Amino acid sequence: MNPFLPKSKSDLLLWQVLVFIISVLGGLCSGSSLEINGGDGVAAPREFDYFKLALQWPGTVCPRSRHCCSSNACCRGSNAPTEFTIHGLWPDYNDGTWPACCTRSSFDRKEISTLLDPLEKYWPSLSCGSPSKCYGGKGSFWGHEWEKHGTCSSPVVRDEYNYFLTTLNVYFKYNVTRVLNEAGYVPSNSEKYPLGGIVSAIENAFHATPSLACLNGAVKELYLCFNKDFKPRDCAVRSSLQSEIFSQSSCPTYVSLPAHVSLGLEDDRTAVAWLPDNEIL
Repeated sequence: MNPFLPKSKSDLLLWQVLVFIISVLGGLCSGSSLEINGGDGVAAPREFDYFKLALQWPGTVCPRSRHCCSSNACCRGSNAPTEFTIHGLWPDYNDGTWPACCTRSSFDRKEISTLLDPLEKYWPSLSCGSPSKCYGGKGSFWGHEWEKHGTCSSPVVRDEYNYFLTTLNVYFKYNVTRVLNEAGYVPSNSEKYPLGGIVSAIENAFHATPSLACLNGAVKELYLCFNKDFKPRDCAVRSSLQSEIFSQSSCPTYVSLPAHVSLGLEDDRTAVAWLPDNEIL
């Protein structure tokens, strides 16, 4: 009798389970198309379900900047941003996870040379930090957004130039700052506004429900969600693991929209803690 063959039904079941596990592990090790998935660990990325346009409020983000530098828009004095700026355009899944780093297409600044002026104004970095690149090392804010999120935008957006151009066009078309200003929600270091009122103003303008993230009672980020044809849709409810960051649960009933006071390049000593790399999504 072959000593390696199962001797009983229980042994046979165990044998079958082991064979299955070995075959799965073998496929994982040999599959060259597998990439890192932002929500699940290692998995073959499936096509995303919708886009999320992530916007940052400078009046909340900039006071966390530790240093001033030429790339930090918080330090531009009178030219510092005073409206929502772009954080990124993120392909997401309805289950609360997201794809990330889908190809090894490295960021090339020359590809977006004709877009640099609007990008500097409406999609600036709000820190001096260098976010991590998908496959090691540090890079630029735009490079991080393209490599982590932009490369997962196919088949809707297929290259770097169109990723940035599309994001700018969506940002201009769905102007959150203008909508809120017209509804009476303006930057203030003393006023508190009802969260429900802010959400309703955006719902009335775009016919879709946004989501928000707050820091110490102040709006930090606001998210608009879109189908793949860029028609607005309600933002999906995130998983409980991420709800603190990505839903209204991090915002109180009344929130503030702080007016940004530019740090200025000369104010390097006055700032407080900056966003660590692992918070740059």
